[in-house]
Amino acid sequence: MIHPTAIIDPKAELDSTVQVAPYAVIGADVKIGANTTIGSHTVIEGPIEIGCDNQIFPGSALGLAPQDLKYKGAKSLVKIGDRNVIREYVTVNRATGEGETTIIGNDNLLMAYVHVAHNCILHDRIVIANSVAIAGHVEIESKAVIGGMLGIHQFVKIGTMAMLGGMSRIDRDVPPYMLVEGNPSHVRSLNLVALKRNNFSSEQVSLLKKAYKILYRSKLTVNQALEELQPLTDNEQIKHLVEFIRASANDSGRRGLINAK
Repeated sequence: MIHPTAIIDPKAELDSTVQVAPYAVIGADVKIGANTTIGSHTVIEGPIEIGCDNQIFPGSALGLAPQDLKYKGAKSLVKIGDRNVIREYVTVNRATGEGETTIIGNDNLLMAYVHVAHNCILHDRIVIANSVAIAGHVEIESKAVIGGMLGIHQFVKIGTMAMLGGMSRIDRDVPPYMLVEGNPSHVRSLNLVALKRNNFSSEQVSLLKKAYKILYRSKLTVNQALEELQPLTDNEQIKHLVEFIRASANDSGRRGLINAK
C-alpha cells in the first residue's frame, strides 16, 4: 500500500489501509485516516489531521506553513474531514496563530491549483473549480460552488448554496443562495439551479424570490429590507439569509456585502 520510494516520518500515523504513491513525502505530526489515497510527489507536513476516504492527487502540498508575514513558527493545525477529492497541485496552509486551525470539512471537491490559505474554514459539499485563490480567514458555507480562476479576499464569507462566476473578484461577503459574478462583482440573481438541485419546494423558492426582490430590487436600505423580511423568518432559509446579512452589515470585523447591479 506504500510505495518504497515514498518518504514517511516514523512519527506519522497512517491507517493500515492508506495508499501512498511513489515519491510522496509525509512528515511528523501527520494523521491520515482509513482508505485515503496519497498521490505521487505529494508533500504533507504536520501538524495535520486527514480523515477517511479522501483522494489526494499528485503534487498537492498540505499542511505547510502559512504565507503570512505574521507567522513566527507557532504550532498551528490543518484539519481535513472525510471523502474529499483534492486534485493536482492543491495547497492548504496551516493557520497562523498558536493552536489555530485551517479547516476543510467533508465531501468537498477542490480542483487543480486551488489555494486555501491560513485560518480558512470550508464546510461541506463545496465545489471549487480550477485555479481559485482563497486568502486567509475566509469562510465558505456548505454547498457553495466557486467558479474557476477567481480570487477571494481575506476575511470574506461565502453563504450556503451561493454560486460565484468564474474569473470574478470576490472582495466582500456573498449572501446565501445568490449568484454573483463580475469584476467588480455584483449579485445577479438567485442561484435557482442550486435550489432545484437541493429539492427546494415551490413555496421555499417563492419565499426566496420575494426576499431577493426586497433586498435587491426595492429602494430600501439594508436595515429597512431586513425589517421587511423579519415576518418571514419562520422559514429556515429566510432566517439564515437575514442573520447572514445582518452580521455582514453590522459586524465591524466583516467586509460588508457585495451589492446588486
